[in-house]
Amino acid sequence: MKHTVNTKWLENMAFESEVNGHKLTIDATPEVGGEDRGPRPKLLMLSALAGCTGMDVVMILKKMRVDFDDLNIKVDAEMREEDPKVYTAMHVTYEFKGKNLPLAKLEKAVKLSQDQYCGVNEVYRQVMKMSSEIKIIE
Repeated sequence: MKHTVNTKWLENMAFESEVNGHKLTIDATPEVGGEDRGPRPKLLMLSALAGCTGMDVVMILKKMRVDFDDLNIKVDAEMREEDPKVYTAMHVTYEFKGKNLPLAKLEKAVKLSQDQYCGVNEVYRQVMKMSSEIKIIE
């Protein structure tokens, strides 16, 4: 299988990337010549992880017949100071909202996503420290 994304330079530091027929503007801050017209590329790595694992967890919990009111996924990343500035660790917080949510099933869904299904997590795990936690808000 092969995936392709086409990214075109617009002007200054702005690029437009077409992903699955959707257009996404990527830009830099004014301090480095951008106009802040879109997110920075490196931060999209955090969004990719949250979206990938989130879709897995929702699908798995639906199969387990676990109903929840809301799910928020927060990804915190640590980055080294020297160039190239790469992430050295990421921490994922899964915040579930709902009443009487079964923690064991939530943990199982997250573990399956992280260990078996989420390809983004698997790539990141090979190059940096990955950790996670689950929070339940009733």
